[in-house]
Amino acid sequence: MPSIDLNCDLGESFGAYTIGMDAEILPYITSANIACGFHAGDPSVMKKSVLLCKKYGVQVGAHPGLPDLQGFGRRKMAISPAEAEADVIYQIGALKAFCDAAGVPLHHVKTHGALYNMAAKDPELAAAICRAVKAAAPEAMLLALSGSEMIKAAQALGLRVCSEVFADRGYQPDGTLVPRGKPGAMIENEDEAIARVLQMAKQGTVCAIDGSTVALRADSVCVHGDGPKALAFVRKISAALPAAGVEIKAQ
Repeated sequence: MPSIDLNCDLGESFGAYTIGMDAEILPYITSANIACGFHAGDPSVMKKSVLLCKKYGVQVGAHPGLPDLQGFGRRKMAISPAEAEADVIYQIGALKAFCDAAGVPLHHVKTHGALYNMAAKDPELAAAICRAVKAAAPEAMLLALSGSEMIKAAQALGLRVCSEVFADRGYQPDGTLVPRGKPGAMIENEDEAIARVLQMAKQGTVCAIDGSTVALRADSVCVHGDGPKALAFVRKISAALPAAGVEIKAQ
């Protein structure tokens, strides 16, 4: 039976501000990407998130982003590869400390937002991020966009890699994600999202915004935890995949 990991970006609350429904989502997923304080999250939220993952048996991943709380890490920044490498090491180290304290392994690393999308296309930035992962958490797996420069850089360094696809994001013909704010960037219809996930998991393809078919590798499917339909998406996807003969399990 084919299998796929179901992951979600969590731990994105900050201080008095609550984002997402982490406790409600965790029973349905197999991997969580926990914000590390740069784009979202704070030490208390990080600690709570790791303990919640432990409670539900969900694999913990570090979710480093750009230092942009106001923009939620979704605005591009002119960051050098050297700066990115240091920032990612710093953020992985912070979350790994909470994992060590809770007695759970740091399973994977997945960059967030603009950093994720920039590194998907920029070989130098991708290589710097992969060096950071290898330095700070050499046993961890890199979770990155299928077919991206990040996957290539990780393989070149000998990191374990997991190719990621998205349930709630539109794709461009080159396999990258449609930038947020542009038409077709977000998939809001639950039935459409489920159909796309099943196509990606079983056929290894997705329909791009221009109608073309994009080939991809689907080791893990992501649902964004801050989306208004995140809980509905993970509930329905977690039921639809096994019903279609696809096992849900961490990679």
